[in-house]
Amino acid sequence: MKDFKDKVAVVTGGASGIGRGMAERFGEEGMKVVLADVEEQALKQAEAEFREKGVDVLGVLTDVSKPEDIEKLAQETLDAFGKVHVVCNNAGVAGAWGPTWENTLDDWNWIVGVNLWGVIYGVRTFLPIMLKQEEEGHIVNTASLAGLMPGQGIYGVTKQAVVAISESLYNELHLMNAKVGVSVLCPGWVNTNIADASRNRPAELAKTVGAGIDDQRQQVVNEIVRNFLKNGLAPSEVGRQVFEAIRDDQLYIITHPEMDFIFQERFDNIINRRNPKPRLLGA
Repeated sequence: MKDFKDKVAVVTGGASGIGRGMAERFGEEGMKVVLADVEEQALKQAEAEFREKGVDVLGVLTDVSKPEDIEKLAQETLDAFGKVHVVCNNAGVAGAWGPTWENTLDDWNWIVGVNLWGVIYGVRTFLPIMLKQEEEGHIVNTASLAGLMPGQGIYGVTKQAVVAISESLYNELHLMNAKVGVSVLCPGWVNTNIADASRNRPAELAKTVGAGIDDQRQQVVNEIVRNFLKNGLAPSEVGRQVFEAIRDDQLYIITHPEMDFIFQERFDNIINRRNPKPRLLGA
């Protein structure tokens, strides 16, 4: 995709963090931007700030784990701007760290619902619209470095699935010579508030008292994660990398190339039938 001026970009989780970093870059390139987010106050503030900068913007309150919300997002986008050219299935949550057998079904349903089903719903809803337009377009699915390395619990399960979906889409779309490209974003530590994602956890999926992972251990891990995030990349830098990947039709977006050794080690282990080295949070 080469022409961005006046094209339409939809970004889920767009009110903060990586999503906002991508949306800001799209706005700088003269695109019309649709911000989708589950946090109403943050969404309203982001929408107002984008508008102050002269960006043609629309905010849509969206829970990506609900297919009807994604369908509403698509309809409101078309009602406002007529078309859609870039879709970033970016909204994600993290938490419930610890042994997978100690996670509750509510933990699984919450994280899988946002991180995986949110991407599935986004692809199923928006891609047919984009293909029908017969114009250049691009889908960006946000995974993680955890999508390319072993471990990382429920979070890693969802992110590896997002990588697999994106690779399948890339293959399918290229075989049909479609004008829509695909990228999978695999960020490392980025300065976001994802460690506090539980603030948006639905009440019906709240952890049962006394069940699941020990709360004290959970707090310790969360604090470690917060420290890594605090010293991570700026979301604006991730936005730059995403924009360039869309422009260059690049499938894999790896924000931290210094972590390549972990991917190399993983595939060497597979090829050599060698057991992996256990790692904590990708260290």
